[in-house]
Amino acid sequence: MPANQINPKNPSSFCPSPWGRTGGALYLHRMAEQNQYTEDSIRSLDWREHIRLRPGMYIGKLGDGSSVDDGIYVLLKEVIDNCIDEYTMGYGKRVEVTIDKGTVSVRDYGRGIPLGKVVDVVSKINTGAKYDSKAFQKSVGLNGVGTKAVNALSTYFKVTAFRDGKVKVAEFERGVLTKEHKEAATTEANGTLVNFIPDDSVFKHYHFIHDYIENQVWNYCFLNAGLQINLNGKNYVSKNGLLDLLQRKTNPESCRYPIIHLKGEDIEVALTHTGDYGEDIYSFVNGQHTTQGGTHQAAFREAFVKVIRDFYKKDYDAADVRQSICAAVSVRVQEPVFESQTKTKLGSLTVSEGGQSMKAFVLEFLAKELDNFLHKNPTTADALKKRIEQSERERKELSGIRKLANERAKKANLHNKKLRDCRIHLNDDVPNKGKEEFQQKQLESTIFITEGDSASGSITKSRSVESQAVFSLRGKPLNCYGLTKKVVYENEEFNLLQHALNIEEGMDGLRYNNIVIATDADVDGMHIRLLIMTFFLQFFPDLVKNGHVYILETPLFRVRNKQKTIYCYTDEERRKAIAELGNKPEITRFKGLGEISPEEFAQFIGEDMRKEPVLLGQEAQIQKLLEYYMGKNTPQRQLDIIAGLRVEKDLAEEVGAVVEE
Repeated sequence: MPANQINPKNPSSFCPSPWGRTGGALYLHRMAEQNQYTEDSIRSLDWREHIRLRPGMYIGKLGDGSSVDDGIYVLLKEVIDNCIDEYTMGYGKRVEVTIDKGTVSVRDYGRGIPLGKVVDVVSKINTGAKYDSKAFQKSVGLNGVGTKAVNALSTYFKVTAFRDGKVKVAEFERGVLTKEHKEAATTEANGTLVNFIPDDSVFKHYHFIHDYIENQVWNYCFLNAGLQINLNGKNYVSKNGLLDLLQRKTNPESCRYPIIHLKGEDIEVALTHTGDYGEDIYSFVNGQHTTQGGTHQAAFREAFVKVIRDFYKKDYDAADVRQSICAAVSVRVQEPVFESQTKTKLGSLTVSEGGQSMKAFVLEFLAKELDNFLHKNPTTADALKKRIEQSERERKELSGIRKLANERAKKANLHNKKLRDCRIHLNDDVPNKGKEEFQQKQLESTIFITEGDSASGSITKSRSVESQAVFSLRGKPLNCYGLTKKVVYENEEFNLLQHALNIEEGMDGLRYNNIVIATDADVDGMHIRLLIMTFFLQFFPDLVKNGHVYILETPLFRVRNKQKTIYCYTDEERRKAIAELGNKPEITRFKGLGEISPEEFAQFIGEDMRKEPVLLGQEAQIQKLLEYYMGKNTPQRQLDIIAGLRVEKDLAEEVGAVVEE
């Protein structure tokens, strides 16, 4: 038996040193002495220590800001949520948000925190006004944790309350009160101002992405018609709620019929069908965007199918009814139950304590309002029916090749050399013990899509087997622009990839939260990157729309001398590194991922991994986008490429010794 293993029949066989079994027994005895469970082992943490020690329990994943669900956006959300609650109660129609690099400022014009409780509200856990259902009956934040977490996880946190001509200010550092100002007179309007700087020792190398924040702000506006939010000097406001949301998310040319907009007490729905594959459903509870869905979204999906079947009196397949749907559903629930502190998935089975079930509530609304709408609008009803029947024909056309391809995939999955899987997946059942930590690891689940054995070899050797998987492509994938979904099943690599991701039946079973395209930083690598992105945008656009797809950034250069090594991702970083090290340091240009040793690669896919999200702009139309970049080489595209050509003089090479790898 190897010296570093334990024989279960003889624990003393553990030999961490050359002293043999006697030494192993002595080692275990000393370990037992060190791990004694006594009164001295019990330790009580205050609220600040607990949040900083277990931040994932309060804000989910940490991250650097490259993912939409990273912690810095949760901090911002927790502060704005309080402003929204004030607006919902009828106080303050304007919120001002300013983000300057890493500093955040949020000002509302509500009632303002009661001056005698300013410090307590942001620094004492379970302190707030939302425990009485009458005061904040259908609020977002109910547990009195939000702003305390922001306070504890910020290097600087300042809260200012304006109330009835008086002002009160308190300042904190990492949750510790550093200065409490006396009450003073003010001419400022009532409300609350919060300034904070996220702690860069917790959120390493963090940066805010404007697109994520703008989308967050728009969602607040869509769900609170009439509310005005000013973000860095630009005003955002919505008059028509979820109708505006769907108009922003869809292209009028691709909609098969005008958007259906339905409103009722504590529920609002907007929906249409497009020409894209998949389901695109945005769900909200009490103004909170539930990115992982929950009971309300499941109730909508089920109720929509039932109402459609009843209206047309046909037993359509549920997948055909929901194929290509783009919808938004918002509900108001009394004291909602979420499956985590970050409130991304609703767990409430009823709309209020002892009240109607979520399923019955949504079904009752759609059965009345959607049925009435379709009867009153026969043109829309006819267009909806045609879209469903088109999906039905496409599904039946695929059934033969799909069955054959799935049989091949099952055989290949038994010995799938393309996939090096990990232990924890996004769709795994969550255990009761260690629930919060497991959910955080699920959010970290990642699959790297690479090309070639050398690149996948380096990543495989340096990855975390717990949460990082690797899928290796063989050469350049097929350009699937303009092709039907039939190619997903006919092409072996595409078929194996969709099975690895588990997205054949939709996004609900997605196995990895982060899909990271990892290719060489050269012309071929860029081409492969585009081909993979084309595959996702053509057949699984929800992956991109929901923020799951990224590009891995690896260093272009290594600049070093005998004392220090600096990895550089840009020319600017390289010039700074050369200036810092001086005296002609060695400069290595990395041409391919396979040229980076596994030991070095581990640094680039660990805690400090840099990944660039694949984002779709507001005006982006997927088919037009793909036609321009991946279609025929038109004269217009050639002219645009020529106009965009740039020549840069490499000044850095003049002061360093460059080594090509």
